[in-house]
Amino acid sequence: MQAYIDNSQRFAPRDDSLAARREAFLAACRACTLPRPLGWQVDDIDLAGLRLRCYTPAGEVPPGGWPTLLYLHGGGWDLGNLDTHDWFAHALMQRVPLAIVAVEYRLAPEHAYPAPLEDCLLAWRGLRAGLVDPRLSTSCLMVAGDSAGGTLAAGLCMALRRDGLGQPLGQLLVYPVLTARHDLPSMREQAEAPMMTVAGLMKSLAGFVPEALQRNDPCAMPLEAEDFAGLAPALVLVARVDPLCDHGLAYVDALAAAGVAARAWVGEGMVHSSLRAFGVAEVEQAWDHMAAQLQRWAGD
Repeated sequence: MQAYIDNSQRFAPRDDSLAARREAFLAACRACTLPRPLGWQVDDIDLAGLRLRCYTPAGEVPPGGWPTLLYLHGGGWDLGNLDTHDWFAHALMQRVPLAIVAVEYRLAPEHAYPAPLEDCLLAWRGLRAGLVDPRLSTSCLMVAGDSAGGTLAAGLCMALRRDGLGQPLGQLLVYPVLTARHDLPSMREQAEAPMMTVAGLMKSLAGFVPEALQRNDPCAMPLEAEDFAGLAPALVLVARVDPLCDHGLAYVDALAAAGVAARAWVGEGMVHSSLRAFGVAEVEQAWDHMAAQLQRWAGD
């Protein structure tokens, strides 16, 4: 894990501009990306102006279409695109035969909340309506996101409930941001953690939810909800050495208290973003755990 942290320093941006940060993030993600498994088909799709990338398994399409995971990438809401997060799809493709649809949602600060979530909802509605790819199921659908993408995945579930629409079969969140508050213990204890500091988090939040009232909206910051009933079952993976650790744990507790099937998996030696630290035993366990849960949801 320390080797991963040290290696990540090679991709520090040349300056603090947004363009330099986006360029450095792309380089860091590409350096971690595993080869695409053989036989899979990858298609870039335009859905009403929204770019999607669809990763489809090899083989005969099952009755009803491939179970599908809508994937929302991390990057602090201001970094990332379809090219930065092939690593997530490629790693999952090695473990479970389901389609993955990644979303290139609009980024802050140019497009603050609710624009990124609206793009994710557009992708979700497209999947439900069968507009993305005829090989994909319109009913066996799940959602996942890491870091800022975890915020959007949980926010999507909140927004679907708000609008009286059906939930995904499951929500898979990896070290998500779920509140703008500072009062969770891990925010103090891990304020200067490697790969994620509270100061950096606050800067990203200022771009995503610049208005104070937005930070009370559960579709933006899901832990601000007063009621957690009726949301999708959840698996939430958190890294112990991360200020966001208690965000995920608090969300699991709130869901469970409301009668939602929710479980947490804690990477005791993991840091924020370490899902890309391929080869580390605990990280490989995290991937296996995620794949097994997605397979269970898809089979239910």
